[in-house]
Amino acid sequence: MCGIAGSISKIGIQPSVVDMERMLSKIHHRGPDGSGAFVFDVVGLAHRRLSIIDLTQDAHQPMVFANGQLVITFNGEIYNYLELKADLIQKGHVFKTKSDTEVILAAYAEW
Repeated sequence: MCGIAGSISKIGIQPSVVDMERMLSKIHHRGPDGSGAFVFDVVGLAHRRLSIIDLTQDAHQPMVFANGQLVITFNGEIYNYLELKADLIQKGHVFKTKSDTEVILAAYAEW
């Protein structure tokens, strides 16, 4: 099971990547296959990954999509992601991973 951590500041202080990594160190056991952090403005997202579907580095999270307009950290499984992906490919989307997480981002962008 993956581990997710995050921070949102109401007072305009940007979370630091170091703080995100410190949070991740506390939940290392939740995802031994990798980790990542994303900070923008007052939001920080962090993810410990347990790889299930796509084992490549491209599928690590937080995942950035649409030239940085969308970012997700996600723990779960989209059972019909292959069908959704096929629909999105027909609509012109190009995928660089085999992950269901990228399908969520493309679906959000499309619909």
